[in-house]
Amino acid sequence: MPHEPKRRHSRAVKNIRRASIKLAAVNLLICPNCNAKTLAHMACRNCGEYAGKKVADEAVKVTRV
Repeated sequence: MPHEPKRRHSRAVKNIRRASIKLAAVNLLICPNCNAKTLAHMACRNCGEYAGKKVADEAVKVTRV
């Protein structure tokens, strides 16, 4: 049989517990070729370069759903 809490947790206790459950900001790097912000370990969406090499024929189109 599951155990039920004996007392209600106050809002402060609940918020302190949930304070550590948060999204981290995305760490963006600057592309050395075109100076655009890009994700780490990903080809640049602006110029198509990765690690100093051209990996995409043209700029990658960003589409949002």
